[in-house]
Order: sequence, then C-alpha cells, then structure tokens
Amino acid sequence: MSVGADLTFLKDILPVPSTRLPFDVRSTITYLLPAWLSYIVVAILVMLPGTRTLRIALWPLIALLAFRAAVYVDLSNGDPQRTHLNVDFTLVMLCVAIRTLEWTFLKEPLKRHLRPANSTPSIVMDALDLAVNIRGIGWNWSKSIYVPPETRPTSRTVFCLYVLISALVHSFICGVLHIAIQAFSPETFTVLSGGSIFDASLPPLVCYIRSSIISIVVAFGIYSVMQFNYDVLTLVGVVVFRQDPAQWPPFFQSPWLATSLRDFWSRRWHQIYRRPFVVLGGWPLSFVFGRPGYICGAFLASGIFHHVVVLVLNGSVEMWCMFLSFGMMAVGIVLEDVFAALTGRTVGGWIGRLWVIVWMLVWGNLMVDGFARAGMFACSDVFGSASPARVFVEHYVLAFDKWLRAFA
Repeated sequence: MSVGADLTFLKDILPVPSTRLPFDVRSTITYLLPAWLSYIVVAILVMLPGTRTLRIALWPLIALLAFRAAVYVDLSNGDPQRTHLNVDFTLVMLCVAIRTLEWTFLKEPLKRHLRPANSTPSIVMDALDLAVNIRGIGWNWSKSIYVPPETRPTSRTVFCLYVLISALVHSFICGVLHIAIQAFSPETFTVLSGGSIFDASLPPLVCYIRSSIISIVVAFGIYSVMQFNYDVLTLVGVVVFRQDPAQWPPFFQSPWLATSLRDFWSRRWHQIYRRPFVVLGGWPLSFVFGRPGYICGAFLASGIFHHVVVLVLNGSVEMWCMFLSFGMMAVGIVLEDVFAALTGRTVGGWIGRLWVIVWMLVWGNLMVDGFARAGMFACSDVFGSASPARVFVEHYVLAFDKWLRAFA
C-alpha cells in the first residue's frame, strides 16, 4: 500500500461537506450536546473514587459520540473559506476522545488545588475547569508539564490591560503575515485548491530560499494567531469568570530564542497538545523502546494530529508530509541526546540556535508545503481583510518575490 493511500479508508467513511449537517439548534442537540455532556460526566467521574470500572465501560461510547460530532457537523455552514472551523472542532473532538481515554485508566482521582479566590468548591465547576483546562493548570496531573515563568504584571487590572494590548498587537501581526503569505503566490495561496511553496521554475537554491522565507512567515503567523486566541480566552476567564490570572500563565516562551530542539518543543513552543501526544504515542512506544520510543511516539501522534488538519481541509494531501516532518523532529531530539551521551555536553549556545534553525527549516518546509497544498492559506481571515496595511504589504512582498525571481 502506498503512503499516500494509507488513509483511503478514512476518506471513505468521512462524509463529504455536502452531507454534513449545518451548525444549528438541531445539530447542536443531536450531535454536539451528547458528546459534550458525556465528556463532562467522565470529568466528574474521574474526580470520584471507585469509578474506574464505569469509566472503562463508558469510553467506547464517548469516543463514538466525539467521532460522530466531528464528522457530521459542519461549523462552516457550507462556506469553504471557513473550513478551518471544522478543523478546530475536529481537533477538539479528537482531544476529547484521547483525554477521556487517559481518564478511563487512572487509578487515583484527579484533584484540583488552584481555584478562583472566594469561590465555593463545586464538583460541577471543577469538572468544567478540568474539561477545558488543556494544560491542567491547577491540577495534580500537570506536574510534568512545563509552564513558562510569568513576566506580565501581577496587578489584576494592569494584567488585563496588558493582555488586551497583546491581543490587539497579535491580531494585527496575524493579519499582516496572512496578507504576506498570500502575496507570495496569489494564484494558488488565495484559492482553496492550494498550491506548493516550492516553485519548480526556479533554480533549486533560490527555490529553497523562497520556500524557507514563506515557512518562516507561516511559523510567525501560527504563533501570532495562537497567542491572540489565548489572549482572548485569558480575558474571558479573568474578566468574565473572575478567574485568578495565575490560572492563565504564559502560552509561549520566546520560541525564536531556542538553543536546542528539545528546548523549542518542550519549553518554548505551546504545550496545549503535549498531553494527548504523550498519551496517544509517547507512553505506548516507551514501553517497547524506552526514552527514544517516548520521543518518537509523541511526535508520531503530533504527525497524526496535523495530518487530520490537512485531511479535513483537503483529503488529497499525502500523509507522509506531516509524518516525515514531525518524525524528523523526534530524530533531531534523539540526535541531541546521543551527542550529550557521547560528549557529556548538552546542545546549546549559538551553535545550538544555528542547529535549531537549520533543522527546523529543512523539515519545516515540508510541513508548511502540506498546509499550502491543502489550501489552508486561503481560509478566511478577518484580520487580514480588514488590515490597513494590506496595500503596503502586498506591494513590497510582490516586489521582493519579483526581485528574487530576477536574481535567479
């Protein structure tokens, strides 16, 4: 079986967009509520002793309900440019299935040790927090997850103002970068059929320089949109639900300052999917291959997640793009461990930063190319369409791309 065809069976059972149900009251009651309520029920059970057998019995039903909701509800309501909403929802449902799988086999109840000030303990509110708290901030199960040190103001009012400014700044940056990405190839990056970041008409070196520039812009765009979303959720949690700012620690830690691949992926990049990756791939492979298996398994799970992203957008994109890209991230970290074992020194300093840049660009190009060919860059972006910098950014990106081609 070819690598590109190994998920054909999934394409056969996933309904095409025309057969999906629109996001309305009926689909919410029929598909979304059963999956969400069952998720909350397990979140309650995992805090209670003596419920392990019941959790084991319920998990197949919960996984089925999550899968059913993910593939039959169309949050875009038929608008192809809003397909990214289906991507986000599918990832949420995948996380629901994996998180409840982990909760199913826990022997000890989960405990919460951080609550909003002056709040009354409530098992229902604790269950809601557990359900949406992806990093497990304030829960006993999150001890192994790295949380960046707090650098924002501690005063509640100033903290909220700081986060609001951060949201505005990152929304602007996100819009500018989205315009820049599309300007590199208006014929392909603005249409849902997508196109490659590799221009075969250019000499190999110039082609790779161009694709690397696009990949860097995409990376900062992903960073900006995720930081914006986190800022908005932080404001909702702190202002609306009166949560403690400590429940919303920093999301990133200057990933551009990473001095090793391990530093980048385990500390500086966001950690919201770390637990699902570990549960789905890290733990199973660690039983067979030890520490290398843990690393490779986690990145294998990451490859699955990211292939789901492109599969929802465009089912024709090959599976190897994401698996090879993230698999080589695992190989890079294993190589760092081998280097440390042989030399007694860890990867770091300016050489470590150069190593991170080179390795990320080599394999990150393939990852971004998969996104591009899936049509991700054509998805609607309110920040880009409303940005006052559109004309300026498009002019200079087109001029730079023209110069690059002339230079070739």
